[in-house]
Amino acid sequence: MESGRPEKDFVCKAIAGHKGEIDELAYISTNECRFDGQEKSVVCTVSSDGTVRAWDLHEGTEIWSSPLQPAALVNLVTYPWLQLVVTVDEQGLIKVWEAEKGWESASFCLPTHSSALEACDHPEGPVLLAACADGAFYTLTVPRLQLLSRVSAFPNHPTSLLCSPDRQWVFASTQNSDLGPKVFHAHSLRCPSEGVPPVSTTLPIWLTSRACWAPNEAARLVVMHRNDNGMQLVVTTYELRAKKSGNGVDILVQQIASFILPDTMMSPHLMKGHSSQVILLVSGSELVLFTIHGLQLAAFQDHQKPITSMWVDQSRVITSSFDLSLRVYMWNKDNKFPVLKSCYHLLGGSHRWASGFTHVESDSMSIVGVEARSGGTSILRSYFFQVQQG
Repeated sequence: MESGRPEKDFVCKAIAGHKGEIDELAYISTNECRFDGQEKSVVCTVSSDGTVRAWDLHEGTEIWSSPLQPAALVNLVTYPWLQLVVTVDEQGLIKVWEAEKGWESASFCLPTHSSALEACDHPEGPVLLAACADGAFYTLTVPRLQLLSRVSAFPNHPTSLLCSPDRQWVFASTQNSDLGPKVFHAHSLRCPSEGVPPVSTTLPIWLTSRACWAPNEAARLVVMHRNDNGMQLVVTTYELRAKKSGNGVDILVQQIASFILPDTMMSPHLMKGHSSQVILLVSGSELVLFTIHGLQLAAFQDHQKPITSMWVDQSRVITSSFDLSLRVYMWNKDNKFPVLKSCYHLLGGSHRWASGFTHVESDSMSIVGVEARSGGTSILRSYFFQVQQG
């Protein structure tokens, strides 16, 4: 994917089918390159039209569509190795779907609409974390959706959830609140003791706005928040570990870095981590890279309109924008810190019919964006790359 020449490096396809806006998408295919002609990149989408659908990006075709659901579907997560898709509708009804045929296999109803879904594929057994607008979150088994635990993290505040790379920790926060974010030991959520609250700790910060985990570390958490007087944005990095104490576990939190964002920088609305020490922030149409200690590594202003989504993996970064383009960047890891190189852009359809890209995802063979259309609908636009054996 280092070059993006239409027809030579990739094939672009516009894939339509939903009758409403696509609210979320995720790959269900495993992220593997194959050279036997059996390459297949499959994504699932949920839409305001009340359906979940699966799409073959190589063929540019719909594989299956669910029956019409009672309410608009607003979020989904996937378990590629289990070939399962989990959706939630605007009323809080969670359902599990078998990815091959689109058959419904389980359901669970939250008391209010969901504010977050997080897939946690733990070796002891996969679980689903589902947060409610009332500030509670639920830990459910997968695929049966049996309740393991319920925690009231932030009463009457919508909660966001992030599971750590080692699957041992769950970060819970509520945006722009004086309630400090919390970190939960995941084992105590999966295997709760009767009458004993789950093991957790509250971080000594407030007015949290964004967070991410460093993907190359087991439990390195990076949080963006306001300083004590609420005037400046600060990025603070913590490392977590568990220490056995009697019959229980204590959470040890160590702050390892912190820096203040430049006053000239707009408040970032997207945040991702890369490797152990790099964070990517998006403010408006600008992409900026910092180390966790505050050293600015790069700034890109390739987009003409605000960036709407960002995909980050070990080899590349892809951004989507309302300017109806996707921008592809590649990592060069020969230096002390990874260097990001701007490589090429991928164009969407006509501005006459489309208002921009709202989401972007990628695997080893393809890139897919959600292209918003006039009239409240969306299509997928896929870029399937020609993988050469060598």
